[in-house]
Amino acid sequence: MRHALIFMAAILGLAACNTAPVGRAPAFTPIDQSPEHYAMSMPTLPETAGRPAQSEASLWTRGQGSLLGDRRAEKRGDILTVVIDIDESAEIRNSSARKRSGSENMSVNSLFGIPERLPDGIALDPGVGLNSSSEFSGDGNVRRKEALELRVAATVVDVLPNGILKIQGSQEVRVNFEIRELLVTGYVRPGDISRQNEITYDKIASARISYGGRGQISDMQQPRYGQQIVDSIAPF
Repeated sequence: MRHALIFMAAILGLAACNTAPVGRAPAFTPIDQSPEHYAMSMPTLPETAGRPAQSEASLWTRGQGSLLGDRRAEKRGDILTVVIDIDESAEIRNSSARKRSGSENMSVNSLFGIPERLPDGIALDPGVGLNSSSEFSGDGNVRRKEALELRVAATVVDVLPNGILKIQGSQEVRVNFEIRELLVTGYVRPGDISRQNEITYDKIASARISYGGRGQISDMQQPRYGQQIVDSIAPF
């Protein structure tokens, strides 16, 4: 009975590590602990820093609040829109074959008179005989098609000394008991940002785009922990 209780406690402990909560929807990630919140809460440089002084009598200013001002993201804490429109397909097929054979024979007819001294029925011809052959063939085929169209707001979390902007954005949508999350991070040039304050994913250097989910459906699509352990240690 004691061993049975220990076994049941171990099973319940493994179940507690399950990613999908029991009886409730998965919780959102707290936004007050994100890098975006940290970047937007930090003080920034004055808006006129690094720019020529303007006359107070001028009707037009370069500030982002002006009617004709540039509203593109340029400093830490600014927000821009990342447009993800992926529609790609690739097909790769290759095959290879290799075959090799070899044969070697060596005979000893007279070696210091040893063959004559051997009993009848024993000969040294051939003295050495070698035969080898090998054959290899391989065939591979890769077919991939991806289609993804999303838009996400990203925040400038850092500005490098050369002016390159480091951006990071996250988006979570909960539908019933499933959360779909989109994560985007990378480096962009301020000049690549459009007048609409948007940038496409193909202009993001070191882009890291993750689109997935967590919840009951995602949990059911994953093998259980026991099966994963067996698959990792099974030699065949």
